[in-house]
Amino acid sequence: MKLVEAYILVNCKAGKSWEIASDALKIENVKMSNAVTGQFDVVAYLDFPNMEVLTDILARFQSMDGVEQTRTAVVILPRLE
Repeated sequence: MKLVEAYILVNCKAGKSWEIASDALKIENVKMSNAVTGQFDVVAYLDFPNMEVLTDILARFQSMDGVEQTRTAVVILPRLE
């Protein structure tokens, strides 16, 4: 079964980015998580079998202490011609 891939982009309270990036790695299906510079504070990469699982993962991110906002970018597959 082909897994769906996505990036979760997180805005955090000041001083929380490293803690949130580290805690994100404890969530099943999160493969990579880093504190970054720029518009977002943390970027996490994940793969998952279906959108229901993504909904659960997002709920876990949004309940973390210090998370102010998340944005999700689901990877789209290339068109087959």
